[in-house]
Amino acid sequence: MTGQLIPQELQARARDLARQMTLEEKAAITVGRDFWTTQPVQRLGIPSIWLADGPTGVRKSPSAHAPGIGDSLPATCFPTASALGSSWDVDLAREVGAAIGIEAQVQGVQIVLGPGVNLKRSPLAGRNFEYLSEDPVLAGEMAAALIEGVQGQGVGTSLKHFAANEQETGRMYVDSIVDERTLREIYLRAFEIAVRKALPWTLMCAYNRLNGEYCAEHRALLTDILRDEWGHEGFVVSDWMAVNDRPAGIDAGLDLQMPGGPSVPGVMAAVRDGELDEARLDAAVEDILGIVLLAEASIRPVAVLDKAAHHRLARRAAAESIVLLKNEANLLPLAIEQAGTVALIGGFAREPRFQGAGSSEVVPTRVDTLLDELGRLKGTSPIEFAEGYGPEGTADAARLLEAKNLARDAGVAIVVVGLPSSMETEGRDRTHIDLPNSHNDLVRAVLDVQPNTVIVLVNGSAVRLPWLAEAPAVVEAWLGGQAAGGAIADVLTGVVNPSGKLSETFPVRLEDTPAFLSFPTAGDGTVRFTEGVFTGHRWYDARKIAPLFPFGHGLSYTTFACDGLTVDAAEFGDDGSVEITVMVENTGARSGKEVVQVYVGECTPRVPRPRRELKAFAKVALEPEEDKTLQFSLTWRDFAFYDVVAGTWEMDGGEYEITIGASAADIRLGARVTLESTHQAPVVIDRGTPLSNALQHPVARGLLQPILDGMTQSFGGGEASEMMMMFLADTPIRKLAIMGVLTDDQVDDLVAAANARPDGL
Repeated sequence: MTGQLIPQELQARARDLARQMTLEEKAAITVGRDFWTTQPVQRLGIPSIWLADGPTGVRKSPSAHAPGIGDSLPATCFPTASALGSSWDVDLAREVGAAIGIEAQVQGVQIVLGPGVNLKRSPLAGRNFEYLSEDPVLAGEMAAALIEGVQGQGVGTSLKHFAANEQETGRMYVDSIVDERTLREIYLRAFEIAVRKALPWTLMCAYNRLNGEYCAEHRALLTDILRDEWGHEGFVVSDWMAVNDRPAGIDAGLDLQMPGGPSVPGVMAAVRDGELDEARLDAAVEDILGIVLLAEASIRPVAVLDKAAHHRLARRAAAESIVLLKNEANLLPLAIEQAGTVALIGGFAREPRFQGAGSSEVVPTRVDTLLDELGRLKGTSPIEFAEGYGPEGTADAARLLEAKNLARDAGVAIVVVGLPSSMETEGRDRTHIDLPNSHNDLVRAVLDVQPNTVIVLVNGSAVRLPWLAEAPAVVEAWLGGQAAGGAIADVLTGVVNPSGKLSETFPVRLEDTPAFLSFPTAGDGTVRFTEGVFTGHRWYDARKIAPLFPFGHGLSYTTFACDGLTVDAAEFGDDGSVEITVMVENTGARSGKEVVQVYVGECTPRVPRPRRELKAFAKVALEPEEDKTLQFSLTWRDFAFYDVVAGTWEMDGGEYEITIGASAADIRLGARVTLESTHQAPVVIDRGTPLSNALQHPVARGLLQPILDGMTQSFGGGEASEMMMMFLADTPIRKLAIMGVLTDDQVDDLVAAANARPDGL
């Protein structure tokens, strides 16, 4: 271990304690004591630590022996990951993480189970509200900031669910079939970013199988990649009840089984029978002890919770995450005192849905409603309320008629619609991306009678909006936590200028989505990630499919302009970088925040690659007419792809396009640069290599080019020679022997000569 996470003295103590433990004690400490705590060893002074759910706030059960869903200790419920990811604000994420860490300290929780960086492969995934983005870079950077915030308070995190756990259907057994390049570039990338940057105390392995092996027994995943490549120092914990074969899990690198269960005798027997090397058990014990000792040393008995301050932070975080999707004729912000009667319509305005359903469900310290908070901002002017639909999205003709009549007579209507918890929950995927019929009917009814209508969406992932063309203003408020009501009111009235950007693409139709033909699972218990690296915004760009709203989209009450893009490119070594500067200016009349997005694409790749990939971003606050120059530094990895033949990351030299966007589809500036690479894989050829590929090899090119020139010249030049060259491009080298140009022995000699010097030196 490097000692970056666990100090050397604690590592030494962990090793010493492990040497003093009996086989039974070692086996026992790798299995939870109960539902939430680890096994102590009292004779050696080894304490127990408490793990608790916490992606959006601490969810500590009142009993260590029960799940505690719905009756956990009260805690601040912050915006869900789908909301916070749309803030694109790493500093804000760090603040939220710190607040969660403080509350964990106060409640006696040593490890918070989160954040989750599984990607939104399909909008149908039932747990999308708990994940940050469809993009691995955005998810990884935001997760790293959350981890830094929590762990800065002396509380550990558990980055989850490792890996390729992108659906709820069959999540306990489904086999995710993912090619290696896609796995590395997409589904492991967010984990890698967070592990390398933030050093999480633990990772949580997923329920599912990955390419035939359960993640809980996947040595390549848990040891070879996570520890040996990325340098993870903490322990790996199972998702609750994810263990299939405990000794096999220990051997693969799964350190802690949760919750507790009757696994100890089996582990002891596996060691005694030689089926499990005791050294592997010792490694798991030391991993656990290192974090237990770190947690013990990090306890802060004087930690104090300021509930009011955390609620204010929750409100600010929710407001920063709200995305203004549409705003025709600048209907927003509302001049609330001058608006006349405001018709506030939709049951969610009075009984808000502010968090996802399942293990992340927090008992909040308080809940603000849009009805109450808008009323406070409105002052003495009237706000009239109508439900518009029944509980859980059921249709109600009387409520619909009441809402329509109220909207007709108002100066402005605000309609709050979204997904009920029954349609979006852990444990079940959605079957469509539509809002409930009752919600769509309500929107259409109000739009028919009130031209000044604002639609507020409350949901954890993308939805279809069939009435979008008729709606003048649409706001995506997500599941914004316990203070969402106040945050929505702040944005609607201009107290806060919206600055959120979509962290996922909103499609026009479900059929347009990347995984439409392969989600959620095949009949054989597998799910095949057939879209490969072309997932999320990469898919829409590659297929030239216009989405409803693109990744990164979000409007403001002011306007921004970018200019002065400069790119300082250099040859790439291990420490090489490309330095980018760009100026962004607030050209409007209000203060606001813009998210500057940096995309990279290789112009002529030798393997299929997305045209644009997000590589960096920054959120910047600007006063009217103020400008700032932003700087970004990209390393060779930002231009690399995973070479499955070489088994490593490679970057080809050549021309790349660097673009600056306000979204993945709204590109404001661009520059092409030619980069040289010291990370380019050597080209290896064989008898079956096409001539066009062989010509990329410097040695083979020198040997083949004179032969090919002679063949094409024999056709007299001109169009005939060009056609001959096109024919030869896909011809394997061995065909030169059949053509009589070379003998079989000469072909073998050419291949051998080229491969003897694969780098051309």
